[in-house]
Amino acid sequence: MLLALYNVDKQLHTIDETVPSLTPYLLKQQNPTPVIIVCPGGGYTHRAEHEGTPIAEWLNEIGIAAVVLHYRIAPHQHPTPLNDAKRAIRTVRHHASEWNIDPDRVGILGFSAGGHLAASASIHYDEGNPEADDAIEHQSSRPNLMVLCYPVISMGEFTHEGSKQALLGEQPNSSLVELMSLEDHVTTDTPPAFLWHTADDGAVPVENSLQFASALSRKKVPYALHVFESGRHGLGLANDLKDVSWWTSVCEMWLRKRGF
Repeated sequence: MLLALYNVDKQLHTIDETVPSLTPYLLKQQNPTPVIIVCPGGGYTHRAEHEGTPIAEWLNEIGIAAVVLHYRIAPHQHPTPLNDAKRAIRTVRHHASEWNIDPDRVGILGFSAGGHLAASASIHYDEGNPEADDAIEHQSSRPNLMVLCYPVISMGEFTHEGSKQALLGEQPNSSLVELMSLEDHVTTDTPPAFLWHTADDGAVPVENSLQFASALSRKKVPYALHVFESGRHGLGLANDLKDVSWWTSVCEMWLRKRGF
């Protein structure tokens, strides 16, 4: 499967929903820049526009290149979205020289179900296949860090049922549910994470972020967790809620600390 690249100059193109694609938001700087792949949310049934381009533009403002991933959604199910995310990470590293980015500073960021996808790529990665005919497949799919915004993490008690059904089907077997309950698969090699959530999120319970942070803590993986008292699900940049909108400021500080 080849990952189509389109819209490099940000001109409008029609998206073929059967083909994964990337929209790069690159920076013109002398030195290679860090890059973050953005995974919009949408319950694995659509991709929320306000969690795509506006996020890439914010990252550009703080000196980080961005790539918005148009991963495949329902009726496509697991492992298709995960394969798209892994391919995106490999593609970015493959084009590092051409795009003037640092292949050792590749992050992934996701909202809601896109957060589940970003965390999945950070958990179920591989180091690439040096024997593959396709040079892109030589690259590692492990991101250097992840940013998870009100993410779906679990496929268990605290899951978002719509995301679970769209990704795994109406009656997934127990082994698949366990595999994609990411709180159960954190290791000491899991990349560092920044998480934020609102305590009264009515769609994706805050326990998703709390359980994932707890798993990171047990494995001594660096992480930052910010839980805001209130705010609806799907806030994106949260420009309409001043007490939540500063997540971008604390995230920027965390990214700087991590070398981004």
